[in-house]
Amino acid sequence: MEDLNNASPRPTAGGQTSSAHIHQSDVRFQRGVAPVSSPDLPAARLTLPGVMDAEGRVDESRLRMHIFKNGGVSPSERGLVWRFLFGMYPCSSTALERSLLQEQLVERYRVMKRKWQQFLPSAVRLHLNGTDAELVAAVRYFDQRQAQAKLQTQDQPQEVQDRLAFLELQAQILFERITFDQGELREAIRIIDKDVPRTNRDLSYYQGEGSGNLLVLRDILITYAAFHPDVSYAQGMNDLCSRFLEVLDSEVDTFWSFSCYMEKFSKDFRADGLHRKIELEAALLKELDPPLYAHLVTDNMESFTFCHRWLLLGFQREFEHSDALRLFEILSCDPPGAYLPTSRPSPLSGKACTKMQRSLQGTLDLNSTLKKAEHHLYNYCKRCAWDYMNGHCREHKSKDEDFLYQLRSLLVLK
Repeated sequence: MEDLNNASPRPTAGGQTSSAHIHQSDVRFQRGVAPVSSPDLPAARLTLPGVMDAEGRVDESRLRMHIFKNGGVSPSERGLVWRFLFGMYPCSSTALERSLLQEQLVERYRVMKRKWQQFLPSAVRLHLNGTDAELVAAVRYFDQRQAQAKLQTQDQPQEVQDRLAFLELQAQILFERITFDQGELREAIRIIDKDVPRTNRDLSYYQGEGSGNLLVLRDILITYAAFHPDVSYAQGMNDLCSRFLEVLDSEVDTFWSFSCYMEKFSKDFRADGLHRKIELEAALLKELDPPLYAHLVTDNMESFTFCHRWLLLGFQREFEHSDALRLFEILSCDPPGAYLPTSRPSPLSGKACTKMQRSLQGTLDLNSTLKKAEHHLYNYCKRCAWDYMNGHCREHKSKDEDFLYQLRSLLVLK
């Protein structure tokens, strides 16, 4: 089986791809050709004042510092920012190049989805038992949306249809040698079909006719699992992918942005990857708050199992929803020359520590948490610098440098 990690197109400046399996001639920007009018092009020509030049190129360093210094971005900016932040759009690309690149990504995604659907036609539709009325309605809304999208495609000008047909042919050639393991893919789909209905349906994005977005989420996850067999699907990915889908509101853009994110953090969904994060968390807590660490050890809680979900989903359920989105982009911005604050609990009494084992869903305030975390980190850095100035940490130099590296790693920074 060929892994798409070595074959999937990854956008770079000018719309070319970085994969060794894709020749540069696969991407030919046609200057002066009008971009496709499509619901999958919601942000190709928007602007970001202060970080984007007249032709649409983004200063990546300024973008990341903007996110860091302002504690995230406004909801109106978030969709476009995430397309750059997570790598779907190359920061060096112009607005025209992004419009044409988007056409290519749309066609490649459609070919990829159609390929697994033809391989497992029985898995195209979610099998319902009829007891979940909301899910039955979701399937109905999804089918209606699919029919409308098909009509819109047929109404496009002939010039546009010809160009998209060419891009579709390119995509078919690109993926023709990709094969699937039927057993592995069926198992991934089985788990996806259990997890997708469990996605937070209280969000307005999945309410009413929006319930059809659950089926969009399902298609994205199956397509990702089919073309990334080394990662496939693991529980928790639905919540992460749902975050992208809600913000980007585009099936195609969500797939590519989520794929770029998983290139860096797919290891977190493997047992060894999460175990490493837990080890780092224990080491950091021991360094920053020895009394709390000692208390956890005394109560046989040094395995830190209570915070697996926090690390895996980036505190998605511990903060109010809008704050969780903001925290996710802050943790992902990795600004040059800056250390990112982390949400670390203050020293707790035994009674408070017992409460920590209970659900913290939606109970934490992001702004106060970040301020406290920044204060703790500042104190640590100041203490470390003071030790160096006094010549008392020469033998511990490698330890402190490793600690700062571990801190960044724990915060899922690159």
